[in-house]
Amino acid sequence: MAKIEISQVAEILKRHKLDPSVLREIVEEMNEITAPAADEDIKPPAPKKQFVILLSDMEGKLPRQNLTGWVVQIPEDASPYSTTDRIFKGAYDFNASKRGRLLPVKSIGEALESGSAKYFRESELWVKTKLPVAVVVTDNVLPRDELTVEKVDRRRKDD
Repeated sequence: MAKIEISQVAEILKRHKLDPSVLREIVEEMNEITAPAADEDIKPPAPKKQFVILLSDMEGKLPRQNLTGWVVQIPEDASPYSTTDRIFKGAYDFNASKRGRLLPVKSIGEALESGSAKYFRESELWVKTKLPVAVVVTDNVLPRDELTVEKVDRRRKDD
């Protein structure tokens, strides 16, 4: 069904020679009915979130080379230690879905990569990197002299 604009209705009523005061009242009433309510436009504020990085330490040799991980966000007031539980819940919910029953996820990496955001949103987890990213280990110290910093190709020498 086609949607009729209020201006079109006003033109039709003018052609039928309605009294201008009646026409104005009809148009004003139609505008009131079609105007969105003021509280419909107000969205709740977005929850504050914190970033958490999950490291993939397959061999249990942290901190070593070739570490990978995922970046996720959780609510600001939540404990970072609850992150894995949130992922487990999202993965279990995904596996219970129709798509998850066909192709269930069996690891955290698979869950973050192929699990839909709606399953993690329910457990208040937002996945920022679906694929694992490289983690660079640093000693968190800046050298005092700018000249002592070596200008090297950014690849590691032992790669």
